[in-house]
Amino acid sequence: MIMIGKMKRLFQFFFPPHSWKVPVILLAGFFFGIFFFLFYISRAPSYMSDDPATCVNCHIMTPQYATWFHSSHREWTTCNDCHVPQDNFFRHYWFKANDGLRHAAMFTLRKEPQVIFIHEAGRNVVQENCIRCHSDLLFNDKMDRYSMQGHEYRRDKRCVDCHREVPHGTVYGLSIVPNVKGVPLPESPVPEWLNSMMKKNK
Repeated sequence: MIMIGKMKRLFQFFFPPHSWKVPVILLAGFFFGIFFFLFYISRAPSYMSDDPATCVNCHIMTPQYATWFHSSHREWTTCNDCHVPQDNFFRHYWFKANDGLRHAAMFTLRKEPQVIFIHEAGRNVVQENCIRCHSDLLFNDKMDRYSMQGHEYRRDKRCVDCHREVPHGTVYGLSIVPNVKGVPLPESPVPEWLNSMMKKNK
C-alpha cells in the first residue's frame, strides 16, 4: 500500500497542475509533431538498412557512391560491409548511430570539408573489414618465397597504405564527381499531399 502511494505521488509530480494541462498537451503535441516530421524528412529509417543509395541522402557523399559503384567491390560489398564493424550486433549499430549523428551534425551545420577524408575510428574499422574479407591473402605461404618477412610486414601496415585507391579511386572534391551517371537522384522529401496542395494554389 505504501508503495502504491509513493508511485501515485511520483506520477502527480510529473503531471502538470489542472490549469496547465491543455497548454502542456498542446506543447507536447507540437514537439512530437516536429520530431516525427524531422524523422520522416531526414529519411532516418533508411539508415537502418544496408542499401548503398542511403549514402547519397546527403549529396556530399556523391563522389564516394559514384566511385564505389564503378569499382569491382560493388559486386561483393555494400558501404556498410567496409565502413561499419561486423563483429557483433551492438558494436555495429553503436558505430553506425555515432558516425551517422556526426555526419548529420556536420552536414546540417555546413561544416563538411571540400575534400572528405576518413577519420581514425573509421580507418580502424575499414582495416578490420579488409582483413575479415581478405585474410586468405594475408597469410598466403606463396608470398613467402618473395620475402620471408612478408607476414610480419603486412601486420605492421594498413591495407590502404598500399591500396589507397581501392575502391574509391583518387580523392575528389565536392565539385568534381567522376562517373556521376551511376548515382541515384534522391527523391523529394515533400509529401505527395503537400505537392498536390501547392499545385492547386498555383
